[in-house]
Amino acid sequence: MYSSGLRIGELLALKLEDIDSKRMLVRVNLGKGKRDRLTLLSDKVLIDLRIYFKEYRPKNWLFESPGGQAYSSSSVRKIIKKAANIAGIKKHINPHMLRHSFATHLLEAGTDLRYIQTLLGHKSSKTTEIYTHVATNTFISIKSPLD
Repeated sequence: MYSSGLRIGELLALKLEDIDSKRMLVRVNLGKGKRDRLTLLSDKVLIDLRIYFKEYRPKNWLFESPGGQAYSSSSVRKIIKKAANIAGIKKHINPHMLRHSFATHLLEAGTDLRYIQTLLGHKSSKTTEIYTHVATNTFISIKSPLD
């Protein structure tokens, strides 16, 4: 979710064919607003997905329960909570925070806001602009034209 900026529902709806390892993209079908989009596939995630696939052999959904159904959102929340505990994070973490972190970290790395808007699937740039308030260290590196 973090590496691609996915919503929890988008993650759970992923099918095997939505992973494009040649172009290093993830296809989100009918995301929020019933729009399709492409987002990033991390090299590290691709390695993990290949290990996961070899072990669990999902048939239809990328992440399947033992009965062949898509994982539930409660299962994902439990996985995230467990990972936060293992990492020693005391703050309450929820799946959507991973999406926000994805956008904020891209902005802090200098990614153009329009690209972030596309990756997140935001219809309006106003929705994406909320991340400019969070990514304060981006502004530290900007010098005034007067200086």
